[in-house]
Amino acid sequence: MEQKKLAELTGEELSEQARKNKSYKIYDAVIFGFLIGVATYSAVKNGPGLLSFLPLVYLPIAAKNKKRRTEIDQLLKERNLS
Repeated sequence: MEQKKLAELTGEELSEQARKNKSYKIYDAVIFGFLIGVATYSAVKNGPGLLSFLPLVYLPIAAKNKKRRTEIDQLLKERNLS
């Protein structure tokens, strides 16, 4: 199934995406916090190594999610739905 572009979504679908994205924001924070914890533990226990840079792998994913959230918020404001 092909995902619709944000501009093509109806107001109701856009509002639903905004509700989902609020929970994704929390998930991103929890995952990133967990990875920071793993990296810190690994660095303290074994010295700097591969796991010390693990949070850097997740940064592009979190940035993409944040960009999508801001696009949805912007569309909601443009359509006066928020």
